[in-house]
Amino acid sequence: MMLVEQTTVPGAVLPVAQFKDHLRLGTGFADDGVQDQVLESFLRAAMAAIEARTGKILLTRSFTWSLTAWRDLATQALPVAPVSQIASLSIKDRLGGTEVIATSRYALEADMHRPRLVSTGICLPAIPVGGQVVIEFEAGFGPAWTDIPADLAQAVMMLAATYYEQRSDSASAAVGQANLPSAVNALIQKYRIVRLFGGGGAR
Repeated sequence: MMLVEQTTVPGAVLPVAQFKDHLRLGTGFADDGVQDQVLESFLRAAMAAIEARTGKILLTRSFTWSLTAWRDLATQALPVAPVSQIASLSIKDRLGGTEVIATSRYALEADMHRPRLVSTGICLPAIPVGGQVVIEFEAGFGPAWTDIPADLAQAVMMLAATYYEQRSDSASAAVGQANLPSAVNALIQKYRIVRLFGGGGAR
């Protein structure tokens, strides 16, 4: 299985000014924008960490997911949530041939934690030996920062602030730390899913 992010979050969408207020940075100086790029990088790092822990995509982006076999012949849980639409479904054989599947043959079963691709008939399209299915979809709470649930947005701010405050340490150690602050964990807890039965649920 391989999940690839096809689009990125535009820098203009990120709440850099709000993050400055959160950090209580001074304003009104000629060099107000000097740190904007650094602040944006910490916001992106915090978003990535929160998304990895919760399986929730905060701001809408396009993704491509490829896999070589269905977990269930009639339905397939998608790797992240919330999913707003499935853009396309293609079957590729081992020789490189591609069949685009008609949208009438499948549907999106929306769910905040575990959205699913479901067959409108008996089974999902067969995946040939040595081939794969490629699913293109859009996921995220919305295109604007205000679309993100308030507790998740606050968790991003708090984690980004932690990264900012630890910037004098090794950058890789600060941003790559395995354990999130307890306050951040408390905010994201309800968005996490316990993985059961060898991967049937989320994290």
